[in-house]
Amino acid sequence: MKNTLSFLIFILLLLGISHAQDSARIVLVETSLGNIQLKLYNETPKHRDNFIKLVESHFYDSLLFHRVINTFMIQGGDPTSKNALPDKILGEGDIGYTIPAEFNQKLFHKRGALAAARNGDDVNPEQASSGCQFYIVQGKIFTDSLLSLMEKRIIGMKAYNNMVKRPENKILFDKFNQFQQMGIMDSVVAIKNKIDQLSATEASTLTPYKFSDEQRKAYTTIGGTPHLDGSYTVFGEVIEGMDVIDKIASTPKNRFDRPLTNVVMKISILK
Repeated sequence: MKNTLSFLIFILLLLGISHAQDSARIVLVETSLGNIQLKLYNETPKHRDNFIKLVESHFYDSLLFHRVINTFMIQGGDPTSKNALPDKILGEGDIGYTIPAEFNQKLFHKRGALAAARNGDDVNPEQASSGCQFYIVQGKIFTDSLLSLMEKRIIGMKAYNNMVKRPENKILFDKFNQFQQMGIMDSVVAIKNKIDQLSATEASTLTPYKFSDEQRKAYTTIGGTPHLDGSYTVFGEVIEGMDVIDKIASTPKNRFDRPLTNVVMKISILK
């Protein structure tokens, strides 16, 4: 009887684990070029819950994929893109709040990754995510040697971000922006050299970044955008409709990367 009870408990535990693995939320993105299904990661609960909240309020309905770059990604979620005139420059619209970064090296920018857009490090050193704008990775395939170069680039970006956060560097960056706006290029170059020196010093103090075996396998087989890892929060992935991502990414566009023919979205919860 005791052995039977232990076996039943074991089976129930297995069923519980299986249910937990299957509990990911699934959303449907309907577009004028086809449908996409996305799985939202439970490991990034703040981004997951915010995205679900916006979907359930129909926030994304009738918005556009306003920025598309072939072999890179497609981006949408700008609220000002709804009914936008053809010549309107898009990408600056937002919802009025940000989401704290939820970085996880196991969730990376492989082909089909869903990630949150955000403002740059100079104005957003905490790398907080946009409350509404997102992108889906199309990406490209990389060699191992290129990935090794990317590892150094990622460390450089982290070093730069650390520098931006330091209060003692604020005057330096303010002067850089001021001279750049004034067009005083000699001063811009001089300050940039100083920034590069500080970045190199900062980088030498950081632990080297290394792609995991899983990341390297993905980037050298199916592809992705590895240089964004550790800087932008990945919170889901495509489970159906990568051919639609490819269609949207390759659609004709203007010089601001906005499709010449609107790619309209409607997003709903499937599970």
